[in-house]
Amino acid sequence: MRCNCPRLRICLVLIAVTAISVVLDAKQHVYGDEDIKITPDVVYGHKHGLALTFDVFCPQKNPNGAGVLFMVSGGWHSRWQPPETMLGFTKALCQKGFTVFAVRHGSSPKFVIPEIAADVRRSVRFIRLNSKRFGVDPQRLGVYGYSAGGHLSLLLGTTSDKGNSKEKDPVLRQSNRVAAVVAICPPTDLRPFVNPESWYYDKFPALQFDSDKAAEFSPVANVSKDDPPTLLIHGDQDKLVKIDHSQTILKLFQQEGVTSELVTIEGAGHGFQGKDQQRATQEMVAWFEKFLKKRGKD
Repeated sequence: MRCNCPRLRICLVLIAVTAISVVLDAKQHVYGDEDIKITPDVVYGHKHGLALTFDVFCPQKNPNGAGVLFMVSGGWHSRWQPPETMLGFTKALCQKGFTVFAVRHGSSPKFVIPEIAADVRRSVRFIRLNSKRFGVDPQRLGVYGYSAGGHLSLLLGTTSDKGNSKEKDPVLRQSNRVAAVVAICPPTDLRPFVNPESWYYDKFPALQFDSDKAAEFSPVANVSKDDPPTLLIHGDQDKLVKIDHSQTILKLFQQEGVTSELVTIEGAGHGFQGKDQQRATQEMVAWFEKFLKKRGKD
């Protein structure tokens, strides 16, 4: 259709220029404050025609070259939210020079834990493959999360692999090993939960998978001597995920000679507030500072 109206032509040109600017801004994917550069919605894979994404929080002052993945997961639900609202989970690490990746996985109730585990493993592989792009050392990657995110963090720590050199997808050729783990209030043994008679089974649809695979996705059943240094943080009044979960896996880590600790937050339930949250954050940051300064083996 031809346009003979000069004013309309000008409006159309302005609209086109605006659209181009939006596209360019979207490609840059960068915004933030003076201290932290946020790159939102980096695509690390696709699933059922949908993109799997993470946000990158990069310190602008004195980056230390180490990266930490934050598992965006609660009840194995993983929802998108404006990345600036995630600063409460990432800023303390960025202030110490860490680049943080807020990783979203295929979410419950659509996906179950075996599928979710594949997503977060892929996220590690993708970051390792693209480590130069993100300015991180592929041998100094850590992971942390709360509750279900803690479970996924432990799963990455206890069930890593070297990748498959025969895969066509270069991402899948990479190792998904991490060098340090912090798990906060994590369920560590899913075997009692992956049971139709369990309250958890109905409450958390991600647990509704073949019970024969429950051990495979339970960190307590996969502890080995080559697991990375692991910090557990748990409230002793947690009624949803009892502290027994952390105590049990701690004993297994110790039996295998894995560097590990349990920080008990007295009087705290499932999730922390105020001073309890401050302490958990301080312990988490200190753990990564201690164990991500040295280069580990892939």
